[in-house]
Amino acid sequence: MTFLMVNVLLMLTWAAVSGSFTIPNLLLGLAVGALSLWLVREQFAAARHRVNPVKLLVLTAVFFKELSLSAIKVALLVIRPDMQLRPGIFAFPLTLTRDFEITLLANLITLTPGTLSVDVSEDRKTLYVHALDCHDPAAEKRAISTGFERRIREAFPL
Repeated sequence: MTFLMVNVLLMLTWAAVSGSFTIPNLLLGLAVGALSLWLVREQFAAARHRVNPVKLLVLTAVFFKELSLSAIKVALLVIRPDMQLRPGIFAFPLTLTRDFEITLLANLITLTPGTLSVDVSEDRKTLYVHALDCHDPAAEKRAISTGFERRIREAFPL
């Protein structure tokens, strides 16, 4: 059942990103989701019993909220005539320990406009993030920690 629910979430994400909720596009999203899950089937099988479906939906909702807010923020930054950008890279201390969780966090950060995951330290305790406007790295770290990172821990409990 978890496989089906994750595949449906992937399908809906596909439709939202492509901007088309037609039947053929939904079927294509379902096929791409199934292929993606098949490619990571061993990792998925290991984590399958530890997924909280409600919290996974909350994580998805938080991602779409952050996606929207970040897109608006970046748009407002770039249309300003003076464009006062302060790009920078900051080190985000990870509390997530599993590769799947770290990869998910890095991907969610990269998919959010204005931020990009650059690297993970060899000991997997630090994620380096580039921000388009990094005037307050502490606030960026707090936002990631209380947003995506916390929601990932809740959706995939140990």
